[in-house]
Amino acid sequence: MKEETRSNGAGPDEAKAELLAGTLDLVVLRTLALGPMHGYGIAQRIQQISRDVLQINQGSLYPALLRLEQQGWIRSEWGTSDNNRRARFYSLTRTGRRQLAAETERWARFSEAIGRLLMA
Repeated sequence: MKEETRSNGAGPDEAKAELLAGTLDLVVLRTLALGPMHGYGIAQRIQQISRDVLQINQGSLYPALLRLEQQGWIRSEWGTSDNNRRARFYSLTRTGRRQLAAETERWARFSEAIGRLLMA
């Protein structure tokens, strides 16, 4: 997953950097809280909601989905996509909803701390 950055004098349109470790899981869990989706739909929804700031490539997304499924936070099943193709759809489990709540709280504390540091 990538996010816009302005380090090293690069402009907003040309510089990209990896998002903080662990954030991809949170973003995927939050996106699946909206309802079941296939992998491409998850990536598109994240890009859409972030107004094109966050872009997830398949090389990052699918290993994350596998890891989240192995942890029991999401489940998958085969279905048919909007364009009538066979696709694996992912959804949150009850454990995944609890994990999302915990990760959201952790992220809120972290971002609040960073905000305080930036305003100091």
